[in-house]
Amino acid sequence: MGPNDTAPAAEAVLVEGYRRMSAGEKLRRVVDLNEAILDLAAARIRGQYGPDVPERELRLRLASLWLDRDTMRRVFDWDPEEKGY
Repeated sequence: MGPNDTAPAAEAVLVEGYRRMSAGEKLRRVVDLNEAILDLAAARIRGQYGPDVPERELRLRLASLWLDRDTMRRVFDWDPEEKGY
């Protein structure tokens, strides 16, 4: 196996499946994966800050995972270094 943990035969099957997908199917797959990433990040935040974290706070903490500190402070008046990610 190469630098990842996927066997070459399995990777070949995966690549062939992607080749057969339409552009719309590929885009749907990307959207689904992004939603899964956000769900996992939100679960981590709820685990760290409590299940009843307010929706605005949850969204700000999620945004702070992708946006830099200066943007978070300027646009949302939220400092992730003070309040946490």
